[in-house]
Order: sequence, then structure tokens, then C-alpha cells
Amino acid sequence: MRTTFRRIGLAATAAVLLASGCATDETGDTALTAALPTQVPPNTELSISINTTRIALQASGQLGSLPFTVSDWPALSAGPDVIQAFRGGSVDVASNAGIPPIHARATGVDAKIVGVKVRTTPAYKLATAPKSGINSIQDLRGKKIGFSPGQAQGVVVLRTLQAAGLTPKDVQLVELNSPQFLTALQGDQIDVAPLFEPQLTKYINQYGDQGAKAVVTPAVDALTVLWAPTAVLQDSSKLAAVTEFVKIWARADIWTWEHPEEWADAYYVKDQKVSPEEAKRIIGNIERPYYPAKWDDAIKWEQETVDLVTGSGYFGKSFDAATLFDRRFEGLATDAVPATYREKVRS
Repeated sequence: MRTTFRRIGLAATAAVLLASGCATDETGDTALTAALPTQVPPNTELSISINTTRIALQASGQLGSLPFTVSDWPALSAGPDVIQAFRGGSVDVASNAGIPPIHARATGVDAKIVGVKVRTTPAYKLATAPKSGINSIQDLRGKKIGFSPGQAQGVVVLRTLQAAGLTPKDVQLVELNSPQFLTALQGDQIDVAPLFEPQLTKYINQYGDQGAKAVVTPAVDALTVLWAPTAVLQDSSKLAAVTEFVKIWARADIWTWEHPEEWADAYYVKDQKVSPEEAKRIIGNIERPYYPAKWDDAIKWEQETVDLVTGSGYFGKSFDAATLFDRRFEGLATDAVPATYREKVRS
């Protein structure tokens, strides 16, 4: 399956380069080294693919007071889907884990990270099929693991194998996009897959009485990033809007942390359809937001991820992860939030 994936990736890269490159070849009216604008021109629009931010702004009453127009809020969350939207020019800014920008680079889509949030504790658990026989990460040898190389879940799998003293050759990596994990688990096509809340709760509620488990993994998917195609950042009007949105994105996240009951109801209950009791439990396990003033540690973590995935046979050769970050934005989200959220969470 890995060979199939790489062939698809190479074909996609070739198609992108031959087709004119979309985000890679176009240039706008401003350089990537220009100072960040301080005012958003009238009639500026952004298409933003971050459902949680939209809901937080709506719940907090801030959605109607943005300094630009949001032309669309596409409901895309999986990295491959966002990359395809970047390629087609239908999304201007999105939020994902650290791996999609690496995947984007491998397939010829030029984009930059403009915001960084850091997590220090695991957010994923390994959901098992009812008859898998998996009770800990030490039981993974020889098992079929749902694996999405271009998404956070793929990094979680690779880091979990490291923690268990295993390599990809010691297991069967079944390449799927993360939305396919639930169906594959339900159909016994795989033994285990990393799931995030609230999908994990929904799965265990349905299959827990049949033996499905949530197995703890020490693997931390450390980065949540805000990123945008370079073509967007070379458009002076859109650059100004993105600059303001970085601050809005961080503040909206802080609002969810400081208003847990409202957020639980607006997002987990009404949007994700979990019970109020489950929503409260999920909220109680969320780590306090942390927006670092300097990105050095984030870049180091991203470099480790680059080396991990390329060393495992994905996405070509290793490269300098710092090239994925637009450091003009460094500290922008940090300055937009209270001092409490500028400090690393102490474990």
C-alpha cells in the first residue's frame, strides 16, 4: 500500500507542476518579505476553513464584527482536503496539524505557516476494533493500523511505534484518510486507529460493549498551525486580512477555554452531537491553550516530523522545516492573547 500511495503522490506532483502550479507560480502585488500591513482595505474577502473558529465567533457574538468579509467557511478539516482546496484557490486560510504543510510541499503546493499553537500532552488515543486483542501499545506488533501519512494521525502512529520500540515493518500500515478510520474499524478491516474527540467518544459509545477500547499513547501531536497559500500572502489585501485573522483565531480559541459551558453546548452538543455529559468530560480533558512568542521549538518539532516521515519512506527527501514558516507572523498570536496563554503548560 505504501508503494501505491507514493505513486499517487508523484503523479499528483507531476500534474500540479505541469498544470501551471496554481499556488506555486503565481505572484501578487507584495513580496513575502514585505512588512505586515496594519489596516485591512475595504471589501477584502477571505475563504476560511476552520469550523471551530466560526462556531466560537458565532457563540461569542463576534462573527459579525470582523474587519473583512468571510466569503465562505468551507467545512474542511482533513489535511489532504485543505491542500486540494489551496491548490484550487477555493480556501485562503486553514488550521491543521503540523504534517499537512509537509504534505503540501511534497505535492507542489506552496504555503506558509502563519500561526502556531503548541500542545504538550497527547490529544489522540488508539481506538481498537472489538476483537483486536490490543490493550496497550506493546500489543501493536503485527497488527493492522489505520494510517494517513499526510495527516496528524499518521504522525501519531509513527511516534507511537517509536515509543513501543517498533518500526513500520513490524506492523501492517493500512493507508486510509482519517474519515475512513471509523468504517474500517467497524468492518474489521483494521485493528486499531488513532482517533480524536469527539469521534473517539462516539465510537466507544457504539462499540465499547463489544470490546472496543481507547488505548493510551504517549505520542503528542504538538502543533496546531494556521497556514495559507503563498499566493494569498502575496496579495496585499488578503495579507492584511490574514494578519488580522491570526489574532482573531487565537482570541477565539481563548474564548472557548474561558467559556467552557457555552463552548461545550455550541460545539460538542449542537454541532458534534454528543451528550452534555460527554461534552463536559471532553472539555475537562482539553489542555490550556499555549501560543509561544518564539517559534524555535515549534520549528524543531516540525523538523523532527519531517525527518520521521521522510525517513519512513514518505514525501521524498528531508528538508529544512524552517522554510514552512513565515516568521513575519511570529509572536502575532501571542501578543493578541493574555499573558497566561503565552506560557507553556506545566505537566
